[in-house]
Amino acid sequence: MNEPVSLPLQGEPIAAVATPVGVGALAVVRMSGEGVFSIADRVFTKVRSPETSLADSPGYTAHFGKLYDGDRMIDEVIVLVFRSPDSFTVEDMVEITCHGGPVVTKHVLKLLLDNGCRLAEPGEFTRRAFLNGRIDLLQAEAIGEMIHARSESAYRTAVNQMSGGLSGRLGTLREQLLHSCALLELELDFSEEDVEFQSREELSGQVENLQQEVDKLVQSYQHGRLLREGVATAIIGRPNAGKSTLLNALLGEERAIVSHMPGTTRDYIEECFIYEKTMFRLTDTAGLREAAEEIEHEGIRRSYEKIAEADLILYLLDIGASDYEEETSTVTELRQKHPDIQLLVVANKTDTTEDSAERSEKVAEKTGCQVLGISALKEDGLDRLKAGMSSMVEGLDKLHDASVLVTSMRHYEALRNASDALRNARELIDAQSETELIAFELRSALDYVGEITGKVVNEEVLNVIFGQFCIGK
Repeated sequence: MNEPVSLPLQGEPIAAVATPVGVGALAVVRMSGEGVFSIADRVFTKVRSPETSLADSPGYTAHFGKLYDGDRMIDEVIVLVFRSPDSFTVEDMVEITCHGGPVVTKHVLKLLLDNGCRLAEPGEFTRRAFLNGRIDLLQAEAIGEMIHARSESAYRTAVNQMSGGLSGRLGTLREQLLHSCALLELELDFSEEDVEFQSREELSGQVENLQQEVDKLVQSYQHGRLLREGVATAIIGRPNAGKSTLLNALLGEERAIVSHMPGTTRDYIEECFIYEKTMFRLTDTAGLREAAEEIEHEGIRRSYEKIAEADLILYLLDIGASDYEEETSTVTELRQKHPDIQLLVVANKTDTTEDSAERSEKVAEKTGCQVLGISALKEDGLDRLKAGMSSMVEGLDKLHDASVLVTSMRHYEALRNASDALRNARELIDAQSETELIAFELRSALDYVGEITGKVVNEEVLNVIFGQFCIGK
């Protein structure tokens, strides 16, 4: 593994717009790095005490004044001063709050670039905060997750990670691994004297405990992923069962085209809605039948792909159709083929038949599935359906306040690798293998844990992580 890269405490000055592009009351343009106070003093004049400079101002102070490009005024602004090391990046920082709008911010940013700043790369402010030790890599990623959170649960999980919840747990694991590694390294240094600084029985117990802790984090990923990405929910069924109508009803908008002609949906449509604290990622799929043409056949193939990827399946059944019972075999087959996926049968079009309740009971008896009756067209029974969907994934709401959840695939893979290394170490200990082999596996586990927080990382990983951030962050 490469050693963590490092920047000097004061890097070259960078600047970027930190607020979204568009028209608004205010916008923020920020600078960080060596000489940013001097750059600000060249273009900014205070309304009060214009003779005093920002370079002489204490940190955490705000100053009202005007920006000038030569003799031409650019805008009236408020300038915030942050002195190193008490800033987000640990460098000297200046944040300029100007009037919103793309033209205004363009002029302000150009003014800073013309006076010595370089345009920041995506995520460079956060990257400097990481490289200068203010946050670890996991916390940096959590900032991005918090910004893009689409549900209360995802937001709370990201805040917890940004506050160091998962970092603290991993830090404790890493310290315990370091202790065990250090004792084994001592044994290697004194190998000629045939001495053990820790009994193999005690070491085996410690490694087992560490593996159990790591495995708990690995197992939390499934819940963490659902909180972050939403519950993947596939709406499936025969053509004209009302899948697109249901999607529109759940979203509260006309998102999918609704038609009485079968085969209208040729590709899947994906949208999200939030019920209480759980986000559902709905996918309206092409109707399941023998396709009459190539394009529809491709849509149906993609429907089966979405079924395999789903956490929850809503099988939409036209309960008013004369052949509704024929679909019970399809439902049973789906349950057998995808036993790990939650499946809820939705008996749609209850308004078209008077015995919909009796028909629904028959479907429930034959399939062993929960059946909920609705009329998607009249939006009848939607609240009951939403509550049923929530109960199918029960446990998410209980987990949203959990102290530690793994939400990133990168973290999940590193932890799985660490678990494998610890398992190998235990097997080697129990087999009374050479100390060098045991030490190698424990060092590997140590490195995998270090990858998550950035104790062990390379430039390529950093580029991938921070390249996903916006430029001003």
